[in-house]
Amino acid sequence: MKKIVTARDIIKSYGEGNERRRVLDGVSVDIHEGDFVSVMGPSGSGKSTLMYALSGMDGVDEGKVSFNGRDLSAMREKEHADILRREMGFVFQQPTLLKNLNILDNIILPSMRDNRKNGAKVTEKARTLMEKVGIEELERRNITQVSGGQLQRAGICRALMNNPGIIFGDEPTGALNSKSAGEIMDIISDINAEGTAVLLVTHDAKVAARTERVLFMHDGKIVSEMGFSKSERTDFNDRIRLVTERMREIGI
Repeated sequence: MKKIVTARDIIKSYGEGNERRRVLDGVSVDIHEGDFVSVMGPSGSGKSTLMYALSGMDGVDEGKVSFNGRDLSAMREKEHADILRREMGFVFQQPTLLKNLNILDNIILPSMRDNRKNGAKVTEKARTLMEKVGIEELERRNITQVSGGQLQRAGICRALMNNPGIIFGDEPTGALNSKSAGEIMDIISDINAEGTAVLLVTHDAKVAARTERVLFMHDGKIVSEMGFSKSERTDFNDRIRLVTERMREIGI
């Protein structure tokens, strides 16, 4: 399958002088079309930094990150901003929605820049996505009038508005109860099944067990990888056990 994201020997450090710390230490990874990948590791292992580096939201000190064959570090700011908006989607632990807009307007806002003359079409797309994730009746609510799970669904709709080739998620279920977390993972799994690549940063073995590739990070390196075949119907509890055992084996 075609590679969407390619990273080679990327290094990223933070801090100054004696306080400077290498957070990514020579990481190389490929994400292909339709991949469903999770990144696990303890706090400070570099998993969120890796996600931001792979998307180009944060630059790297050394190495190279390419998106669909284009070197992100060599792009002009506007070109990269267009890729972030048009070709990638992002879902965060806390959805970054505006308090002065209702749910529907929050979903369509990022897409209006490229579709000022097609507002009706954008709104129709948003409503279709809202129906898909089960929040179609909330379009006129403001963000203080819905639950955390409903806000996350709105964030997913916004991430999908421009039909991105890949969705990046940073602990997308981290602030939710187990029922809502399971429902959000059902939605993300359906998105992946339709062909969109997904990369999730998580500390939850239950979330990782829903994906098909699990990258384990420690001290800024990918120290292990686990794969689950689509054709193999491994019991979900067995997947959780395998992920947990691998974490224990490598000390994370």
